[in-house]
Parts: sequence; C-alpha cells; structure tokens
Amino acid sequence: MGYLSWFEQHANKHKKIVDKLLRLGKTKKEIIEYFCFENMCQNEKDFCPLYAKNKKCHEIEKLNCYMCACPNFRFNDEGIKRVDRKTQYSLCAINSKDGRQGIYGEKIHQDCSKCTVPHHKAYIEEHFDYDWKKMMQKCVVWG
Repeated sequence: MGYLSWFEQHANKHKKIVDKLLRLGKTKKEIIEYFCFENMCQNEKDFCPLYAKNKKCHEIEKLNCYMCACPNFRFNDEGIKRVDRKTQYSLCAINSKDGRQGIYGEKIHQDCSKCTVPHHKAYIEEHFDYDWKKMMQKCVVWG
C-alpha cells in the first residue's frame, strides 16, 4: 500500500470515530482523551493493526493516537526528489533530531520511529482539528 492510499483510508477511519464521538456529545478534550492508546486498543481495534498485538508504534507512557501521523511528514508515492541515484519518497519538514532517512535499496523513506512529537496531548491540543485531513493537509507533496 502506498502512502496516499494509507492516508485516505486512515482519514476515513478517523472521521468515522470522530463523527461517532460528536454524535455522542463529546467535547474536544474528551475526544482527544478517547484516542489514548489503551482506550483505542479496547474500543477501536480496527483503527491500527498494532492494536491487535497491544503494541505501541512509539514507546512512550501516554501515547495518544489522535494524529496517528505527523503534520510535518511529507510524502509523494512517485518520489519527491532524486538523491545519489535513489528516489526519496518521504521526509520530515522540520528535520526532527529524532527522525532519520532510511535507505532501502534505491528508495529513501523517512523513519519517524524514534520521534514522538505528534503523540503528546499538548501537541495535539495545539494543532487540533476535528478533520484529520486538515491537520495533515501539508503532508501530500504533489508533483
């Protein structure tokens, strides 16, 4: 599955959960809290394939899955640019000190596994929108 396909599928799953919570009268704060890892594993098993294994994508105590991606991530399934005869497909717009570029044969992809920026409640509150795609609107780099 390419980045764009995942992005669209994830946006739909996120919207479905947020819409359900809004129909139940949940506040912004309650919605953010609902997306805590432990709750999501219990109540939204299909949101993330890691939930079935009760495994976190980032080992932090209070992992929040509201963003489940980062607004600083940039991608293009056709490639963003060429670097040393390799194609770069994703990168970090802020060059996070905890991120790195992974080289996989002829492909370069951003590795965010050590970066926890979008999974902290304070960051989510600062960048919050009920629409996940609005928060992530800069992620897709069009050719």
